Amino acid sequence: MPNTNSSLSLHAKIALILMILTTWSRAIWAEPSQDYVNKAVGPAKNIMLYADTSRGRAFSKDPDVVNFKGKYYMYYSIPPFKDGRPGDGWAIGIAESNDLTTWVRAGEILPAGEYEKKGLAAPAAIVLGNRVHLFYQTYGNGPKDAICHAYSCDGIHFGRNKTNPIFSPTGNWNVGRAIDADVISDGDRLLLYCATREPAMKTQMLAVAAAPLDSYFTRDSWRQLCDASVLKPELPWEKRCIEAPAVCKHNGRFFMFYAGAYNNQPQQIGCAVSADGISWKRLSDKPILPNGKPGQWNSSESGHPGVFTDNDGQTYLFFQGNNDRGKTWYISKMKVEWKNNRPHLVKP
Repeated sequence: MPNTNSSLSLHAKIALILMILTTWSRAIWAEPSQDYVNKAVGPAKNIMLYADTSRGRAFSKDPDVVNFKGKYYMYYSIPPFKDGRPGDGWAIGIAESNDLTTWVRAGEILPAGEYEKKGLAAPAAIVLGNRVHLFYQTYGNGPKDAICHAYSCDGIHFGRNKTNPIFSPTGNWNVGRAIDADVISDGDRLLLYCATREPAMKTQMLAVAAAPLDSYFTRDSWRQLCDASVLKPELPWEKRCIEAPAVCKHNGRFFMFYAGAYNNQPQQIGCAVSADGISWKRLSDKPILPNGKPGQWNSSESGHPGVFTDNDGQTYLFFQGNNDRGKTWYISKMKVEWKNNRPHLVKP
């Protein structure tokens, strides 16, 4: 006759082991680690898909990339913690890469100062000299959100501009709001593009300003270049929103990738061209990058572009997407080829 106490003890041990394994398995598959999200989901399917999971879910938005001191740095928005920690808000995540495909989280920029207490987001990065300059928005202030500036000697640790916020548009055609910055050098000046809204706060559109390249980009350095929007929604797919300008140059002309429609309506990406960086003409009345088909990772949207030209001249378009109407957000990229002086996206 078997020893009952020993048998119960063995059953208890087996049950405990099974419970631990079940809990471990659920934890891995419910909230995949950052390495799993980046490496297994992305390159395994021949596409880059990156998601920062530091906030308790796969969530990365508003990408922008630079090549700095032999390494690639990607800056993006990350949300508050999933468990709702006190004083927590939107922040900027930082990832680094050696190949533009496999990314590893390298740091974050948290709110600092009264003007950022509700959060910061939507970074735009540019390398000038031996520094990375970051232009980003305050978050959660409605019509009072504005563009700020920070700088770094290593791409990870940033000091703030003492005059932050540095820019918001003026004039009775807008409400004074400024979000979704992008910058590009143009001769001896730096052009800054951002999204704003009309006074009723319903329609999103673009503004532009400039500052001398040899300035410190302080608040008094910026001069608004237009008394009207440089690009506003007109096409059916753009609905009531144009935001997230991403500007590059090719053969002496400016090209702007932009997001049309608010998130998940769906947001899609269009493209416009300009000879002077101020007057813009759409290349097409259709998106250059639409949202994905049902079942694809970006079926809810392809949005918020970030354009990056590498040292070898190759241009890439980074963008955000999801297929669950914003419960998660992933970042991907596509190569840009130039044919007849027009951009064409290369599908992986």
